[in-house]
Amino acid sequence: MILIIDDDIAVRASLALLLKTHKYSVREAAGPAEALLVMDKTVPDLVLLDLNFSMGTTGEEGLELLAVLRARFPDVPVILITGWGSIALAVRGMKLGAGDFIHKPWDNEHLLASIKTLLDLRGPRPGRRTRQQLDAQFHFQHIIGEDPRILQILDTIGRVAPTEASVLITGESGTGKELIAEAIHQNSLRSSKPFVKVNLGGISTSLFESEMFGHIRGAFTDARFDRAGRFETAHKGTIFLDEIGDLDAGSQVKLLRVLQDRTYEVLGSSRTKTVDVRVVCATNKDLADMVARGAFREDLLYRINLITLHLPPLRERPKDIPLLVNFFIGNLREIYNRPSLSVSAAAMRWLQHLPLPGNIRQLKNLVERTILVSASEELRVEDFMAQLERSPTSPAGPFQTLEAMEVEMIKRALEFHKHKIARAAKALGITRSALYRRLDKYQIPYDASED
Repeated sequence: MILIIDDDIAVRASLALLLKTHKYSVREAAGPAEALLVMDKTVPDLVLLDLNFSMGTTGEEGLELLAVLRARFPDVPVILITGWGSIALAVRGMKLGAGDFIHKPWDNEHLLASIKTLLDLRGPRPGRRTRQQLDAQFHFQHIIGEDPRILQILDTIGRVAPTEASVLITGESGTGKELIAEAIHQNSLRSSKPFVKVNLGGISTSLFESEMFGHIRGAFTDARFDRAGRFETAHKGTIFLDEIGDLDAGSQVKLLRVLQDRTYEVLGSSRTKTVDVRVVCATNKDLADMVARGAFREDLLYRINLITLHLPPLRERPKDIPLLVNFFIGNLREIYNRPSLSVSAAAMRWLQHLPLPGNIRQLKNLVERTILVSASEELRVEDFMAQLERSPTSPAGPFQTLEAMEVEMIKRALEFHKHKIARAAKALGITRSALYRRLDKYQIPYDASED
């Protein structure tokens, strides 16, 4: 049963009709006193709570009721319904424990998706599952690790992926945030639709609207053709907003609007478009600290972090390092046709004690570089040590940059697998979509029909 608390009878009637049409049981209350009477008799599954009642438009009455509901009924999710002028109040409500906030006039589909998400997340939690149990139920083949914190993250992904919940992934650079985002998409109901990755740190302020929302011909000097934006490309799928902590204040406002309304305007056009998209964000920055310093909008933070997943650095899960090294070695044996490649026990122990500030990305780079340089089939401590001490930009190295190494690895994998995209991606330990992005990024020619 869903309880609607609003002093406007027209709003209650409209919401009740919408919910009943979608097979939800509904109760109504015109104010705090009536709502508590209803809940004392029957505890609802979810509450839709307006912030303003007859006493005025300050929203304080609604917040006071929310505090009472969270204290007396902590397991009942609450969605706040508010006007644009009350967004700051809605943020205060999120701090008090509200699950989401919807602004008036609401979009029916967005409201229904929010209700379904919170009801799904409220369901019973399964007991702690092993890696084998998780792999049997979900698609996690590209995520390597058995550390308890990784298993807890995978378990959470299994619960939230089928919902429409916004997810914020935090963690140091190189911890695998993109892989986690892809896992959320692959295990969601949108898995057959696009997964669009956007590195917000690489988009200048002047190009933000064009990149994200598209433009029409003539919108600015160099706009010779119409162009679809990232949100339009991701329609019905998932958009992954990486490095969201790098977004400037003006762009944060523009992003907030599309996340709030699910609407946007193409640059150069006055026509409003609607988008249906799942939003997953990632950052290596402390957004709460940025909010405190005024560098990140608090309302945007609460819009993107219904679920937060924090990836631990690799140095805090050293038992996963041998698993990762063996995974990398297994892929590289095939690519380089060196079936006897292995790592000595002493070298594996040495690797487990490295600080690895670059995390998984640095470990993979170290293993690949060592294999390329060493002629030995068993890699020893001194082999790894020599490559760790060598500067990645040293001209004496086999490649000048990590990007150059990645290009070479991709080309070799494609050549070895006769340009079969799926096989090359599997050998490289990445998904097909990730390989396609790298092919486009590095302008490596490929034939999609060979997949």
